[in-house]
Amino acid sequence: MQKYGLIGYPLKHSFSIGYFNEKFQAENIDAEYVNFEIPRIEDFMEVISENPNLCGLNVTIPYKEQVIPYLDELDRDTAKIGAVNVIKIIRQAKGKIKLVGYNSDIIGFTQSIEPLLQPNHKEALILGTGGASKAVFHGLENLGVKSTFVSRTKKSDDVLTYQELTPEIMSAHTIIVNCTPVGMYPKVDFCPNIPYELLTPDHLLYDLLYNPNETLFMKKGKQQGATVKNGLEMLLLQAFAAWEIWNR
Repeated sequence: MQKYGLIGYPLKHSFSIGYFNEKFQAENIDAEYVNFEIPRIEDFMEVISENPNLCGLNVTIPYKEQVIPYLDELDRDTAKIGAVNVIKIIRQAKGKIKLVGYNSDIIGFTQSIEPLLQPNHKEALILGTGGASKAVFHGLENLGVKSTFVSRTKKSDDVLTYQELTPEIMSAHTIIVNCTPVGMYPKVDFCPNIPYELLTPDHLLYDLLYNPNETLFMKKGKQQGATVKNGLEMLLLQAFAAWEIWNR
């Protein structure tokens, strides 16, 4: 039986374990998906050595960057992002193992937002500066969209704060992607602090959150006539991408 899994800490019930085990059962695939809750990244190689039938891993917080030194190779986009959420385990001759890192967030996000893009969508604001926002940045770059990060604090000259979002900036940046946890269940009455009154029907608001189904960020955008979308499709597409990576 093949084994796949997720490394992170702490691990509550993850989307991946339910999704993949249901897939294996529905498609009669002789495999199982398990959670490996490791309290420190130094335990990572132990997971590899103790599970000889392990074919692939997903990676979640806090190890998306910490796992990179343990890998033999990164694909091109993943190297640019500097964060890994999929590892392919290639078992070679004489017991040698090759570990290759990928980022399926960039694949899921790109495939999800691309059908919504219009000719006027040339520049984007990315709310947040964490690992997911880096994947979004490079995904938009691959689609020909120039992006600017927005943060609560001034991190560098090329990062805007929410207070710096002028009418001119809001008018020029017609894509806004929320990569922060603001508005996620149970704190559904919160939203990122952007000037929603400056949104127009030309704007596209994409929220990486999917619980609730329609966040306050999305509701406020919709009230201004903007196109809105949540992150559920991205989540599914990145899971599809992980399975393809492991099996190609």
